[in-house]
Parts: sequence; structure tokens; C-alpha cells
Amino acid sequence: MSSISANLMDIRARIAAAEKDGGRKEGDASLVAVSKFHPASAVEEAIAAGQVIFGENRVQEAARKFPDLVAGNPGINLRLIGPLQTNKVREALRLFDVIETIDRPKLAEALAKEMERSGDRPDLLIQVNTGEEPQKAGVLPAGLDEFMSLCCARLGLPVIGLMCIPPIDDEPAMHFGLLAEMARRHGLETLSMGMSADFETAIRLGATHVRVGTAIFGSRPTTPDA
Repeated sequence: MSSISANLMDIRARIAAAEKDGGRKEGDASLVAVSKFHPASAVEEAIAAGQVIFGENRVQEAARKFPDLVAGNPGINLRLIGPLQTNKVREALRLFDVIETIDRPKLAEALAKEMERSGDRPDLLIQVNTGEEPQKAGVLPAGLDEFMSLCCARLGLPVIGLMCIPPIDDEPAMHFGLLAEMARRHGLETLSMGMSADFETAIRLGATHVRVGTAIFGSRPTTPDA
């Protein structure tokens, strides 16, 4: 058994335990394997171990790495979990099944325009900057209502949920709880929150998707190797 396969078994067991601890049904939380900077061979090992949902941070890297993988494994679900530039919108809509990082009006408008042109309509999540960190992307909590109105009522975007990345030095539970409450208020069922260090807490607080990279693939290389 490869280390990636063993790591996946461990993470899945921990997810199941966290679901039970949180009073949730088995299978409520899906594992997104974050393959950023890891080679296609590592993704292939994960696929062989039954993993089907993957997260990539960069459109360019995903475009190099995943078309052949998807062609050989049609069940793959690919999610963009890093920032999206407006000049990459067309390629992102073609590549990804879900885009988790919608965070500003200009991007929302570019997505709506390209969706109308191409007919490609992957599911979207709005990234919320729950810690209100100036250096971090995401809609501020106070601006979510207005941004939701723009995305859904005005632009007709297929927004299905919310995503957050808590401040590194904060207790993550309060951020996960805030995101869950905002999702409830807007009738959104998808919550992408929790990473290698805190995914169990996120599951107990309602995460439907947890993004785990290091605990599956090991430390990331410093440069892409697709």
C-alpha cells in the first residue's frame, strides 16, 4: 500500500469519526484532495485508492495536469480552490466542475458573461473573508448579502455555497460557525471549510467539503511538477 493510499484511509476514518461526533450522517462531509504542486503520478495514486474529488489552486497547473487524468478517469470532480483572475475565466469554466473562490463583482460579472457565451456553468461558491484580513481574498461578512444579490438575483450565477480560510492564528471554530450561520441565512447547503489541521472541527460545525492536501500527499514541492 502506498503512503498516499494509507493516508487516505486514515483521513477517511477521521472524517467518519468527526461526522459521528458531530451527530451527522456518515458521508455528509466529502474529502477534497488538494493536489497543488504535486505531480500527476501522485494524483493517479489517489485515484487508485478511490479518491475522486480534487482541488487545485491554479488554473494553469490544472490545465497541464488534469485533462489526461480526467480523460482516463471520467468520474473525477475538479474544484478550483485558489484565486481566479478574470483573464482565466474562460479556461476555468472549461476545466473545473466547481469554482470555490468567487470574491468580487468584477469576477462575478466576467463569469456571467462567459457562462452566457459558452454555456459552461460549473457550480460556484463565494469565498468569505471571515477574519476580515486585508491581505486575504474574500467578501467581508458585512458585504455578503449585497454580493449574493448581485451574483444570484442580478447575474443568475449558480451559487451553491460558501467557502472560507480562517486566519492562521485564530481559533477556527468561530470562523466555521460564522460561515455556517451565513449559509443557513441564505439557504445554501454547501460549506467548504477545514484543512489538514482543522478539518475535524469543521465537520462538527457543518462542513460538507474539507480540503486536505499535506495530510494526504505530504509536504508540497516549492514549484509545480505536473
